[in-house]
Amino acid sequence: MHPVSPPSHGVHGGPLLKHFSGYVELAVFESGVPPRFQLHFLDEEMRPIAPPFRADAVTAETVRPGDVRQSFLFHLQGDTLESSSNIPEPHEFLAYLNLDGGRERLATLFTEEGHDHGPGQVMETHDDHDDGHHGHDDHDHGHHGRDNDHNHHAHDDHDHGHHSHHHGGGVWGWFRETFAHSHDVADKVDSVMESSEKGIRVLKISLVGLGITALIQALVVFYSGSVALMADTIHNFADAATSLPLWVAFALTRRGANRRFTYGYGKTEDVAGVIIVGVIFFSACVAGYEAFLKLLHPTPMTHLDWVLLASVVGFVGNEAVAVYRIRVGREIGSAALIADGQHSRVDGFTSLSVLIGVLGTWLGYPLVDPMVGIGITIAILFIVKDAARSVWLRLVDGIEPEILDQITHAPMHVPGVKAVQVVRARWVGHKVYSDVAVTVDAQLPMHVADAISRAVEKSLREHIRLLGDVVVRVTL
Repeated sequence: MHPVSPPSHGVHGGPLLKHFSGYVELAVFESGVPPRFQLHFLDEEMRPIAPPFRADAVTAETVRPGDVRQSFLFHLQGDTLESSSNIPEPHEFLAYLNLDGGRERLATLFTEEGHDHGPGQVMETHDDHDDGHHGHDDHDHGHHGRDNDHNHHAHDDHDHGHHSHHHGGGVWGWFRETFAHSHDVADKVDSVMESSEKGIRVLKISLVGLGITALIQALVVFYSGSVALMADTIHNFADAATSLPLWVAFALTRRGANRRFTYGYGKTEDVAGVIIVGVIFFSACVAGYEAFLKLLHPTPMTHLDWVLLASVVGFVGNEAVAVYRIRVGREIGSAALIADGQHSRVDGFTSLSVLIGVLGTWLGYPLVDPMVGIGITIAILFIVKDAARSVWLRLVDGIEPEILDQITHAPMHVPGVKAVQVVRARWVGHKVYSDVAVTVDAQLPMHVADAISRAVEKSLREHIRLLGDVVVRVTL
């Protein structure tokens, strides 16, 4: 017969720790009283016994994030040993139990999903069933985690979003914020949006809607010769085109990784991005060239009524896409989709700026039209600059400093993590793949070190919303 492994937890919900002569359950008792530690001892046959150690020969220590430590003394309470002081919330900490005057030192990791656990509710704990004397060998204990479609919520007051863009203040800052908002893929997608069929459908419908709007405007440009409308048409085509790499990437990503593409097909998004940046830049050059020619050789705009109508069509098309993106974004809880909808709303007002050119021509100032065209061309060039920088960073495995700061910061929320030694990160499509090495106490049992690595991954996913695969290595 094979021996039966002891359970991981005792009857009181606490972890069972193996000591020299049996087992001890480290439970948190809080039934109608402030929470305190209780020690329940068992023999090798898992039968309850009286405490084999004097109360003054037993101590406990908790280590919380930031290396905040608290010591506990015990007194005899019936057949158990109970701590003389209360355990403050939250109950997330690395716990050391010193028995027989410190001759034995046991360790376990307490974690909990919520701080409001009631009497009888078991906290998640990770412990070791070997004796407490051995520590780690001189090698790493790694943990590799894949991206999961869960909604993670941060447990502190830090901002755990991706990152924000600062455009400066004053008129120039307002201009950049209004007409040159971000078209970075990381700002246009999040894990909620990617995992939702509604989010994918929004991308497709937005692409078609903005494409049809731009086609209608292009027909009017052909007959009217309005440079401002041509620039706005290119702007709308550019906005629609930025959804293409996401569409392609989503389609290919669902195929998953294989033996040839071991990281999957995320990089195809960057290849598509290079092509689109080139197309947008070429279009901006054409719009700028035509506007400059019209400044040198002014020609009256024709079909003013059609140009006016096309401007309104551009506004209505962008506004319809904005309303749709914001509504679905709120339904599925996608902050990225809501932000993109607000961007589309701003683009609608860019389309209305064409009316300035129409009004100027109607009042006998035809130069207003190419001047508006140049203004919109500048806005397109800002799109090119932001998109090109983003694609280039991803092609050469660059990463934004604020993301690296968040990855470095997240493990320090885990009890038992002393320092973060190594942090590497890179973009694979619209996901951040990361490699992190953290330092822990050299005397921790291997099972506890592995539990810490899993807790570090969980904390990383709570902080980094676009985190893909992550490798966590625990070192001495």
